[in-house]
Amino acid sequence: MIAYRQITDRFIPAQHHAALVLDYACSQELHRDGHQLLRGTGLQGWQMPSADCTLTPAEYLQLLSNVMRALDSPDASFLLGQQMLPGHYGALSHALLQAQNLRQALDILCAGHARLCPLLTPRWREEGGLAVLYWTDSFGAPSQLPALVEMHMTAVTAMCRWLGGEHLPWRYCINRSAPSHVEQHEVHLGSDLRFNCHLDAMLIDPAWLDQPWPRGNAMAASVALQGAAAEVQALTPGLLTALYDYLLENIRLGPTLEGSAVAFGISPATLKRHLARHGSHFQAELDQVRAHVSMHLFQMRGYDNEAVAQYLGFHDATNFRRSFKRWTGLAPRLLRDALL
Repeated sequence: MIAYRQITDRFIPAQHHAALVLDYACSQELHRDGHQLLRGTGLQGWQMPSADCTLTPAEYLQLLSNVMRALDSPDASFLLGQQMLPGHYGALSHALLQAQNLRQALDILCAGHARLCPLLTPRWREEGGLAVLYWTDSFGAPSQLPALVEMHMTAVTAMCRWLGGEHLPWRYCINRSAPSHVEQHEVHLGSDLRFNCHLDAMLIDPAWLDQPWPRGNAMAASVALQGAAAEVQALTPGLLTALYDYLLENIRLGPTLEGSAVAFGISPATLKRHLARHGSHFQAELDQVRAHVSMHLFQMRGYDNEAVAQYLGFHDATNFRRSFKRWTGLAPRLLRDALL
């Protein structure tokens, strides 16, 4: 039975991410506005939360929303992201600090995402001469996704620059229309930006994955990873993350709502209710995974429409093209050409 957490489950240590947000808000003197900005967050004051204080994903999202709204600044998400990683989140943060190269850092980030970045799930793969780190929603935050993506991409970019000792040549694909001013993106991320993508992703040449980092230490990294291993095993992903993983693993088998509910040990009606609580539904989650797999096959394996249709179990390429346009709003050829 697949384990998962929901948006109302209390498990995010307030001394981790929430404390960073509170500290930044105080540096901008937002605490002068009293407790209004803490409404709906589960926090009682602006001081450092106690060690046993935990938040739900909904409360952490509310805190970010309150602070972002009060700041009303185009660079707020980027500045918060700069402080996010490696962070002070225990053994996993220590393991990141000792990472010997980009590959090891990405492995640690993805394995420990429920602690290091609980609201978005990072996923990375290397194939076809390209390494891609992409992000999916963990608990359902559509209105806040642009800010969350900016925050998380900046976090990885800044962490790699610090630990690697140089600016890495990331390329950024962002699943939103271009803002009227892109200066903040260029300052904190770089100039290699592409908007109106159907995936929030960072791309890099695989040659950078195994270049030694000056701060890396093989023995220290080994010890840190041993300490983080038990922590990783105890982490439970969010519902949307767990469902994405299940659908991705079974995408060629034609997963259904009923079969997925069995895998999660709940009834189809309960799964539908859980997804609704996260602002989603089963068909939307399935379509997202199918679209992501299609883009992967187009870009990394050079598949054409017929090959992708066969891979995903469509009867013919015509049905696939029709479905793909429903998923993304674009014909497969247009998106395939844009990716290449």
